[in-house]
Amino acid sequence: MMKEYEAMTARQRKWMLYLLAILVLAVGFAPYPRIFQGLLLGTAASAYNLWLLQRKMGQFAQSIEDNKTRAGIGTLSRLAAAMLVTLIALRFEEHFHIIAVVVGLVSYYIIMMADLIIHTYIRSRKRGSRN
Repeated sequence: MMKEYEAMTARQRKWMLYLLAILVLAVGFAPYPRIFQGLLLGTAASAYNLWLLQRKMGQFAQSIEDNKTRAGIGTLSRLAAAMLVTLIALRFEEHFHIIAVVVGLVSYYIIMMADLIIHTYIRSRKRGSRN
């Protein structure tokens, strides 16, 4: 089970890095840099939040396997990162589009759901081909 979790986290981090690379290119070449800078800022915070969530969940799972107690999964840290990015976007409105920042902040949820849907579909297709 842990091997499956590690593979999932690696896939999700890879997709997040691809998204960040696309946004970096969009900031440089797209006609709306303020929107893409907001998306990049929000997605960068989202990548940090994804990494933090995956790390904390791994530690949580390990503590369950070892029959130890674990304090939490880092909700406060992820919320603080989102608030910091939002404050940066509000302070520097001439550089960052606030709605784009918020969309970027939720990008890790979108990536997690897309990964779940894609791999559930792939697994069901493999099971269907075995029958």
